[in-house]
Amino acid sequence: MTYAVSQALQAAVFDVLSTDPAVAAEVGSAIYDAVPAGAVPDIYLRLGSETVRDASDGSGAGSEHMLTVSVITVSPGFSSAKAAAAAVSDALHGADLALARGRLVFMRFDRASARRIDSASARQIDLRFRARVQDD
Repeated sequence: MTYAVSQALQAAVFDVLSTDPAVAAEVGSAIYDAVPAGAVPDIYLRLGSETVRDASDGSGAGSEHMLTVSVITVSPGFSSAKAAAAAVSDALHGADLALARGRLVFMRFDRASARRIDSASARQIDLRFRARVQDD
């Protein structure tokens, strides 16, 4: 098992999301690892939690990452959040990410959940992706 590729995977996910025109049309450049203090945009993406399992095989060390990208908005209803979530899903599902360390074997959409947060004044959609990486 290796966790060594995790940072490279996160950086590649950030790069793809921050350069994708459809994502930019929905959230601009509002993509965060940690949401900054102070005022935040009405809609933004947060790179979130990650669970990693061993996926080593005869060819070497590898891991499977279950990573979450959240769409958060204060807009009423889920329409804008779902449009942004669709753009994120399109950008990441099946993506061929270039990693600074290791290589991506595959990236697939796994599941999503949508809910009201902050006493129903905001909306959040958590998109979970499954990525298999190998540390070459």
